[in-house]
Amino acid sequence: MPSFLPEPALPYGQQNKTAVLLMNLGTPAAPTAAAVKPYLRDFLSDKRVVELPKPLWQPILHGVVLTLRPKKSAHGYEKVWLPEGSPLAVYTEKQAELLAQRLPDVIVRHAMSYGNPGVPQVLRELRAQGVMQVLVVPLYPQYAASSTGAALDKVFGELLQQRNQMSVRTVSRFYNDEGYITAMKQHIEAYWAQHGRGGKLMLSFHGIPQKNSDDGDPYPHECHETARLLAKALSIGENDYVVSFQSQFGKAKWIGPGTQELFDRLPKQGVLDLDVFCPGFVSDCLETMEEIAIAGREQFHEAGGRQYRYIPCLNTDAAWIDALTALVERNLRGWR
Repeated sequence: MPSFLPEPALPYGQQNKTAVLLMNLGTPAAPTAAAVKPYLRDFLSDKRVVELPKPLWQPILHGVVLTLRPKKSAHGYEKVWLPEGSPLAVYTEKQAELLAQRLPDVIVRHAMSYGNPGVPQVLRELRAQGVMQVLVVPLYPQYAASSTGAALDKVFGELLQQRNQMSVRTVSRFYNDEGYITAMKQHIEAYWAQHGRGGKLMLSFHGIPQKNSDDGDPYPHECHETARLLAKALSIGENDYVVSFQSQFGKAKWIGPGTQELFDRLPKQGVLDLDVFCPGFVSDCLETMEEIAIAGREQFHEAGGRQYRYIPCLNTDAAWIDALTALVERNLRGWR
């Protein structure tokens, strides 16, 4: 017989609260190899993230990857670590706090797919508070099995442990949400007004292996649609922007064109002034602040580029919090 979690000590009549759970990828607890290693182990052991047979992948992971990569990643984290902690953790927590201010009649929490605060911990705390209805919003605008899918797996896995299961709604994507598009438009235009505008706008999304796309993952299609809608909102033409995909890992073929590949190629094609924005990230993190804002600038300049502007993510932008609030309110209808 399965063993389920004990139910809250609250009277059953008080177990009727509603919560919103914002989810993001996660982060190590410190910018050190010792802290990065267990985080990478959990992240890269997820079958949603690396779809290789376990007997093939685990020796590689525990041999080469977890021997070499933690030190390299820790060096990157050191460059972007904020006084309050990891950028991703800081901005995700602030987004949850700001959303809670807009929605005083519901409980708002955040959790990470890997690292802390973990999904089991947060859902059990919510259950102890009498929450029986939870709206889960992975903070990935475009759906990918390796990001949104992995996040929702964590939630559904915890439900398997509950005797009296919560009612759960999910927002699996919001790549074409009007508020999200408008928030990015206003954010980019405000940056241009303050810092100037380059000759081309690069919209860099996180990459996925080509095989995932071939097997039906909708991610690249949703990325291109986000880019099209954003370009339309900004009133820029097809020659004024380029879509690319960053953060390639391993030897498998990934969807392209690659962001790093374009950093080398664009100056040779006459693009000397480049603006870069990452629509797939609503919070700045290692992949945006180190890979794009720091390393990307260096690579572009070394290739002959002249002016490079990294436009920060939405983070705590007021229009983005407005859009997130509206998205949540639509999906809470009937529960409030």
